[in-house]
Amino acid sequence: MESSTATSSQSERPPRPNLAFRRLRGRRSPAEFAALVRRAAREIGERVSCDARYIGRVEAGEIRCPNYAYERVFLHMFPGRTLADLGFAPRSSVRGRGARPAGEAPPSCITSPASTTSETRGAHEPYDTQDPYDTHENHEESDVLRRAFMTGGGATVAAALGPFGLTIDAAAADRPSRRAGSGEASALEEAVRRIRLLDDRHGADGLYRRAAAPLRAAYALLDAGATRQTTADRLHSGAGELAISVGWLAHDSGRFDDARSHYAEALATARMTGDDALEAHAFCNTAFLARDAGRPREAVRAAQAAQRAGRSLGSARLMSLLALREAGGWAGLADRTGCEQALARAQALYERGHSDADPEWMSFYGEAELEGLEAQCWSTLGDWPRAARHARRAAQLQDPHFTRNIALYTAELTDDLARGGRPDEAASAGMRVLDLLDQVQSSRIQTMLAGTARVLLPHRRASGVSEFLERHASLPRPV
Repeated sequence: MESSTATSSQSERPPRPNLAFRRLRGRRSPAEFAALVRRAAREIGERVSCDARYIGRVEAGEIRCPNYAYERVFLHMFPGRTLADLGFAPRSSVRGRGARPAGEAPPSCITSPASTTSETRGAHEPYDTQDPYDTHENHEESDVLRRAFMTGGGATVAAALGPFGLTIDAAAADRPSRRAGSGEASALEEAVRRIRLLDDRHGADGLYRRAAAPLRAAYALLDAGATRQTTADRLHSGAGELAISVGWLAHDSGRFDDARSHYAEALATARMTGDDALEAHAFCNTAFLARDAGRPREAVRAAQAAQRAGRSLGSARLMSLLALREAGGWAGLADRTGCEQALARAQALYERGHSDADPEWMSFYGEAELEGLEAQCWSTLGDWPRAARHARRAAQLQDPHFTRNIALYTAELTDDLARGGRPDEAASAGMRVLDLLDQVQSSRIQTMLAGTARVLLPHRRASGVSEFLERHASLPRPV
């Protein structure tokens, strides 16, 4: 733990906005600009996990100097410019600040990965100067995580996730020695981002139990109290978002009762603090869970409650997603008219475009997700050809970063084709899903494939069906 004097000299220093970088973004939204950054990274063989929140932190001056991977990407995007031209501070002025004695930990019970990389060792910033999941040393992340998830061993998963900030100091979490400050709030927010990133790439099954530890730490921080009200607000919001993230991992891995409990915890946190954004998010996920659990009327009511909470936030994209959640409930009630009306609202709201009011957690929601959720509605209503058209488009549009969603949309397509009387095309799509299962572990997707396999059994003689069924039968069963 750092002394209070050490933290006050740094964490209370207000960041200076990066106006140069903001000008470079122009009229694009933070999410749109983040997509350009990811695309530029792929062009030069880098892997960065840029999202709207990261762009916001850069523009706010919280990230004074990017890590080496981001530096290469930014200089590729803006040839002929230096980091200084992009509004960043010299690396030497960032790395040397606030050195700690050897072995002294940063002030958080949620471990920040920036404290363990060679690039930042010996320096502590109130906001990380590095993107914690894009360090120079993490280029083998996907292979390591894939091996951990596919073997399913708890110790292996823990070892793989540890470098990415999902380890905690259990003793510190149980008995916080001081009130939380901005360092703890920042670490909590980063834990949420890393969990979402890992889920996007690999699915929930190998991650859920491990991700519960930071959640316990987050609520321990709330119990300890905060140094300032603004920090307390960040901690409550972060803990609520973390509860939703852990709830989603439970949801996606088939643990519906656990998911319901986590979502209720987030909703209670939102109600206690009057946080409309968190309340809308909690109800959004509750609606999705209710639909999947076979409670469509609850799904409709939760989606409508989310829309009431989210109406004041000014995000058309959020309201679009919430309308889709409502549409899913109407489809489950076999109310085609109600579903079509909600889908029309979702499309109209989506077409209003991005805004700075869009929540960070909605980085997954683009045209691909809109198409995928509409496909699920038509599938529930039994309109298989229409569902297949939307599912195919969803898989084609999805950003390659969202490996899990590509597998999900393709699994939806497989099922729609099979039930729509096109077994050969279904088998071909199903093989593509199976190819992705060495990277993704999701009970939801495996359950969908199992249902599709049963539908295809009478069609063994159709082209490719027998091969799909044999390969599917060889998959390890979920535990």
